[in-house]
Amino acid sequence: MKALIKDVLGRTVSENGRQGLYRGPLTGFARADDPLFSELKQAVGTSHLLPSDILAGAKSVAAFFIPFSKELVEVNKKHAYVAREWAEAYIETNRLISLCCERLAEALAAEGVKTNWQQPTHNFDPEKLISFWSHKHVAYICGLGAFGLHHMLITAAGCAGRVGSIVMDQPIDPTPRPETQYCLFHSGGKCLACVRNCPTGALTREGLNKQKCYERCLEVDAYYSDLGVCDVCGKCATGPCAVRELQPGQGV
Repeated sequence: MKALIKDVLGRTVSENGRQGLYRGPLTGFARADDPLFSELKQAVGTSHLLPSDILAGAKSVAAFFIPFSKELVEVNKKHAYVAREWAEAYIETNRLISLCCERLAEALAAEGVKTNWQQPTHNFDPEKLISFWSHKHVAYICGLGAFGLHHMLITAAGCAGRVGSIVMDQPIDPTPRPETQYCLFHSGGKCLACVRNCPTGALTREGLNKQKCYERCLEVDAYYSDLGVCDVCGKCATGPCAVRELQPGQGV
């Protein structure tokens, strides 16, 4: 089952993702009854869903990370504001994640597996800024990485990219959560690139002001209003942890 899921994800990204925009996706798995899912009601918010809320009879969860290319990261890093290419990638990747989930559902249904998923973004309370299903936290539970100082998930391929997930009624062996700490600040206390790159001061060593951060994202959305909804910034995701080289055996 894992091989099928990885194959579908790899082919979907390769065949439908714009050339030069992505690197190969990463995949991780967790048991639907992993106690960390219940803990998200405290870590994220009491309204956060459980896998069983998304799919009756849920047995497992698969999460996947689609990493952006180094070239895209560099474009956004060097841009005085937020690069148009970065805003476009946000929109395109949300569509790609939805397509990945659709293709996974089709392939798994052919094997007798029921699935369900949440949309890639805008599944949160717009006032409290609390997610009903936090894909990045789900990806952490599925063993895809650990959180950095910037509150983003840093995977073996870096943090610059987008996360999706799907719930299944088929049990799958979970992916061990990595012991490696990819955040240079958390591992050695020396890197504050994400804090320096934050254009509004919303991110500090002490934490993240979500309201201030989202105000910036809404500003970008208004600036690129011709593109569609692109409430995104990503400046904190352009530091040393943005793009990592995969080691042999990692990735789809």
